[in-house]
Amino acid sequence: MKLLALDTSSEGCSAALLVDGRVTERFELAPRGHTRLLMPMVRELLAEQNLVPADLDTLAFACGPGSFTGLRIATGVVQGLAYGIEVPVVPVSSLAAVAADAIERFSLSENDGIAVAFDARMGETYWACYACRAGQPELIGEEQVCAPESVALASGIPRWFGVGQGWRLREHFPAMVTDAMQEIDDSLVPRASWVAEIAALAFRDGAGVPAALAQPVYIRDEVAWKKLPGR
Repeated sequence: MKLLALDTSSEGCSAALLVDGRVTERFELAPRGHTRLLMPMVRELLAEQNLVPADLDTLAFACGPGSFTGLRIATGVVQGLAYGIEVPVVPVSSLAAVAADAIERFSLSENDGIAVAFDARMGETYWACYACRAGQPELIGEEQVCAPESVALASGIPRWFGVGQGWRLREHFPAMVTDAMQEIDDSLVPRASWVAEIAALAFRDGAGVPAALAQPVYIRDEVAWKKLPGR
């Protein structure tokens, strides 16, 4: 399998190439550099493997939630590539990508829980709970956007680990949530390497959509606009 994965859903910008089970990645923290960095990363990865886009079997991208602008950048690039080479696209949750990173980082055991939090701005948090199942993150319940004071953990999980930059808001989380954490890493952002790992498994199971259906997932549909004085 030859799979190219992209992520621009946060301040990180990354591209990863999975070829026959081996992943190579380009990653840079660049909050305003996604447009400048992404395509050079793609070209470098393909050149290293002596590949061209037409050699790819599928594409993947972190579809959100995350930065609205960032999500649109990766969506546009992956759609353009997919249209050109006529391959399916596997959308991957940005929250799930961070949960997968946590499983390896903390060497999690079966049924350990991962509580992923992103800062959604405007006083809200993107939140999802996952369980480690056969070494992969399995979503428990639904991804949601809510006030930090409203985040909650799923039941039946023996140990919890908190990850994602939204945990920098943990002073606003309920005490029963923060007290349940074994460890917290508030530095993790989505990375294309984990998008590629998740997408490869999904693609083998038949996942993949046409380019036109590769769309960002915002979770929050409304944007709160401040009214200008006198308007």
